This record gives sequence, C-alpha cells and structure tokens, in this order.
Amino acid sequence: MSFIVSGLEAGEFAHLFGKSDEELRAVGACAYVADGHPGFPCRVALKDVEPGTRVILLNYAHLNVPTPYNSRHAIFVTDGAQAVRLEPDHVPEILSIREALSLRAFDRAHMMIDARVIPGAKTAETLDELLSDVSVSYIHAHTAGRGCFLARVDRV
Repeated sequence: MSFIVSGLEAGEFAHLFGKSDEELRAVGACAYVADGHPGFPCRVALKDVEPGTRVILLNYAHLNVPTPYNSRHAIFVTDGAQAVRLEPDHVPEILSIREALSLRAFDRAHMMIDARVIPGAKTAETLDELLSDVSVSYIHAHTAGRGCFLARVDRV
C-alpha cells in the first residue's frame, strides 16, 4: 500500500517566528535551544533539529474535528521552519528513529478505528498493514511516551 507522510504547514506558525521569549509566553508558547539530538522534532520540517537550533514549543490542535477524538498537544516547530514534501513511501527519520510510536488510524468520520504501538523501525510495514483496511482514511503518528503528534499519513 502506498502512503505519504506529511508535516504541518509553516504558514500556520509564521506569526510566532522571530518572537521574543516574552512575546511567545504571552500566547502560551515558549522557545528552547535544542541541546541534543534527537529530541526536538520539528513538525514542519519532519526532522529532529541539530543542537543549537531555536525551536518553539506550543500547543497545537492536530485533530481539530467534531468527534470525541478532537485533540491538541504540545509540539516543537523550528523558528523559521520551511515545509518539506516527501516522496511516497518514504518514512522520515523523525518516525523511524523513535524507540516507540503510536500509530492511530481514523476513518472518514474522524473516528479512531485502529491503533498500534510499535518501534519506529517498523513504521513502513505497520503503515502498509493499517492502510490495507479500506475504512482507514488517514493515520496520525505520535510519540508513544509523551504522546505528542509527529505527522499525518495518507494513502497515495
């Protein structure tokens, strides 16, 4: 089954780029300077940033739908992030290097119909399995530990 992994659009966060710590705090966000790798996954660029990179931590509605699964959580976005477009069937390192991922499959009505906790190295094969179910419309990938949204996956 062919799939595409998508990050978030940079434009959604442009109003935060270049803001001072005080300006970010005023809107419920904060800045960090990455001090390790991995550990600061940018949801726009779909990669863990290098140490020394400024990232913004904010609360984001990654599943803003009128169902019980409506959800928001903390995410990192690189200050000034640029969107990335991945090739079909490419699993970015932001997913593959994680010790554990939660893959959550949703139908067209945005109801969760399946979920798996897997090692990141098994991402591609598990996406294929989940997407083989024709009732799966899309999948959200989250970190298993902290539960943060990482990326969306759609059937190609």
